[in-house]
Amino acid sequence: MGTAETVENTRLVEVVLPGVVEPEGLRIQQREIPAPGPGQIVVRMEATGVSFAEQQMRRGRYYDQPPFPFVPGYDLVGTVLTAGEGVTPGLVGRRVAALVKVGGWASHVVLDAADAVEVPAGVGAAEAETLVVNGITAWQMLHRKARVRSGGTVLVHGANGGVGTVLVQLARAAGLKVIGTASARHHEALRELGVTPVDYRAEDVPARVRELAPGGVDAVFDHLGGRSVVDSWRLLAPGGTLVSYGSATTRDNSGSKQLPVLKILGRVWLWNALPNGRHAYFFNIWEGRALRKDRFRARLGTDLTQVFQALQRGDVAARVAARLPLTRAAEALRLAESGTVAGKVVLVPDSGEGESASPAL
Repeated sequence: MGTAETVENTRLVEVVLPGVVEPEGLRIQQREIPAPGPGQIVVRMEATGVSFAEQQMRRGRYYDQPPFPFVPGYDLVGTVLTAGEGVTPGLVGRRVAALVKVGGWASHVVLDAADAVEVPAGVGAAEAETLVVNGITAWQMLHRKARVRSGGTVLVHGANGGVGTVLVQLARAAGLKVIGTASARHHEALRELGVTPVDYRAEDVPARVRELAPGGVDAVFDHLGGRSVVDSWRLLAPGGTLVSYGSATTRDNSGSKQLPVLKILGRVWLWNALPNGRHAYFFNIWEGRALRKDRFRARLGTDLTQVFQALQRGDVAARVAARLPLTRAAEALRLAESGTVAGKVVLVPDSGEGESASPAL
């Protein structure tokens, strides 16, 4: 078994979500660092993110979250410390990224080695972290689902958010015109990216989009759900594609956490049955994993590598909204939920290699 562990990193620190709580209800605990089993690796976390999924999970609203208590954290970037039997020894000491859904908010994480994707040399941990779940989601929705030809026009809801920020940059790199919804404070930054901004608070979004694209848009990327997904469908041009990937408007609702998603799925099924040439998808990043794990892993690795290459080319800029130590996860979650930052809030180790930074407001 290979190792790159140092003496001072002898305990695992993790953030536990004990139930439906306010961010301050998160618990910090320590335990022994586990040994990797066959085919597994232990990764020392260098960066993990705060995504919309954790915001839903703390409310008990993420549609397939595990029972409480558990360690949240949808993705991470870190260095491989130890490798179990059957793992290529050369992986130890390499920086890797992984999509995990839960478990990422910890100083050390055990993974199947096959789920790790190497991070290119020269790409920092926090920068890479902003592009794991957000980058894969944006890339697959744009290039595997919508497939809009160069010169087309797309509408991105929440264009200043974690996924939205990556998505608009990838779309511009693909030669697309982009209309993006966001609050007014983010419009200047969006214009700098070549996006035509629409203020969802002060404007009638469907009416404004119709002014900008009288013939309809070629694709809409909608994380809002609820009424928005219906409006998004109606804004499509002939042959256009709706990609729904969440139900943010129901985040604070009570009742069934599955119902908002089931309603979207029902609409998607109905719309696809209509003979009008338009298409609708509900994007699930985990689609295919249960039945075709090897194929899922290969696709994820290929797509994340493409995103990292886009970063290296300058097609995408990694937007770190703020860096905070792991033990300040409650503060990081509050900041991410505030809607005041652009990009992704990142958690880093408390050891000093990731000092907290001022939010990019």
